[in-house]
Amino acid sequence: MSTAPAVSDGLREEADGEPTGPRRRARHQLLTWSRRLALPFGSLLLFLLSWEAVAASGARSETLAPPPAKVWDAFIDVSTTHDGVRGYNGTYLVEHLGISPQRIAFGAGIGIVLGVLFGLVMGTIGWVRSLLEPWITFLRTLPPLAYFSLLIVWLGINEEPKITLLAVAAFPPVAVATTTALAAAPRHLREAARALGASRREVIPDVVLPSALPEIFTGVRLAVGVAYSSLVAAELVNGLPGIGGMVKDAANYNNTPVVLIGIAAIGISGLVIDGLLLWLERTVVPWRGHT
Repeated sequence: MSTAPAVSDGLREEADGEPTGPRRRARHQLLTWSRRLALPFGSLLLFLLSWEAVAASGARSETLAPPPAKVWDAFIDVSTTHDGVRGYNGTYLVEHLGISPQRIAFGAGIGIVLGVLFGLVMGTIGWVRSLLEPWITFLRTLPPLAYFSLLIVWLGINEEPKITLLAVAAFPPVAVATTTALAAAPRHLREAARALGASRREVIPDVVLPSALPEIFTGVRLAVGVAYSSLVAAELVNGLPGIGGMVKDAANYNNTPVVLIGIAAIGISGLVIDGLLLWLERTVVPWRGHT
């Protein structure tokens, strides 16, 4: 008895009108990306509609809850020259936003470098960890405003107290993350390296540090977030130009639209920086999640 030749799965799918394997994967990827884009944009649209509904209801005054259109007008004003006024307080929004990340990069960068160095020492030398860990924990629990006034007394009202505040705020998360990551490095990897002839000094850079890098990057991301949350505090005194100083100055005059613009600018720039840090982490630590 003769039988019809077997039909491959791809041909059968085409005969049935269904996409083949590669086409199915492409369609699946397209749907995945569409869903990833639709969810945040959908939530943003829902937020704007809810905001407009609250503003239109009159339950809150426009000073407390300005409508989105008024905030948009304020955004145009602080981004352009209007009525002879250049941006906000003589500086465009993009210029305010450019100065604050420079302070973050410099201040948080100092704190991150010091945090990694202290963490490396504390994670490898037990008595140093016992000596310094309580002080770092004490510093980590302090809110920035608790010592900012003291920094102003010591360092004046120029850039020095702002940079120092951001550095002090960024230091503890990185130091703690680095110390914990080094202490938690798999013992069997150390023993395997020693069995293969590696010295104690070679084990740390070749085995312990690579295994700790993912957690160190997590500490760096946390440190940048803490520094950003300290930005307004760092720019409380003589913070103009600067996005935090703009928010503080606008709040003094109940200029809520400009306050909202500043908050949104800080949040969006923070998302961009965090995305860049994630990209850097995937580039430097490609083995994260695969060990």
